Amino acid sequence: MLFRSYDVIAQCQDGEDALRLLDKLRPDIAVLDLNLSGLYAIELVSKCRQRDIPTRLVLLAHRQDRKTVVEGLRCGANAFVLKSGPAAHFLEALDQVMKGGIYISPHVQLEQVFSPRVNNGAEDPVGMLSAREYQVFSMLIEGVRAKEIAARLDLSPKTVDTYRASLMRKLDIHDVAGLVKFAIVRNLTSTHQKTQ
Repeated sequence: MLFRSYDVIAQCQDGEDALRLLDKLRPDIAVLDLNLSGLYAIELVSKCRQRDIPTRLVLLAHRQDRKTVVEGLRCGANAFVLKSGPAAHFLEALDQVMKGGIYISPHVQLEQVFSPRVNNGAEDPVGMLSAREYQVFSMLIEGVRAKEIAARLDLSPKTVDTYRASLMRKLDIHDVAGLVKFAIVRNLTSTHQKTQ
């Protein structure tokens, strides 16, 4: 797979400096180490969204605990990439978020990210989704059409249809309107994750 090239226009080691540079330069994409000193990276993501900074934000982390991943995505991060993963995952994340997609490292176990149990003690069906199914799900609930999802994820429309059918079967929901209602109830939607 061929990846696009990127030009680095700035680097910093402090969260406050990062926010200042992001606000000034507004690059297409920024990679944020979860261990940034000063301003915590997830708080930095939140402040960027509050200021309507359009930069796509990629969180790079060693941790993959549920609270960290969910908090990062809900605050408006476009990707969560594990440092322990291969370089190809990082490059794939950059390419996907540049296309308007959301990326979660394949090694992140979604059953650990989302609460495995719901109030009645039954297994949470969201935990059964694969990383790719969750990416398709996240774009469907934001109103992105299947053909556009295919383009953003470098998949064929037929493959996207397969993922959509599979995730709907796992969630026992059979139309996009139902998916949106489900996502709202579970607080899985985000006003920060705007389609481009």
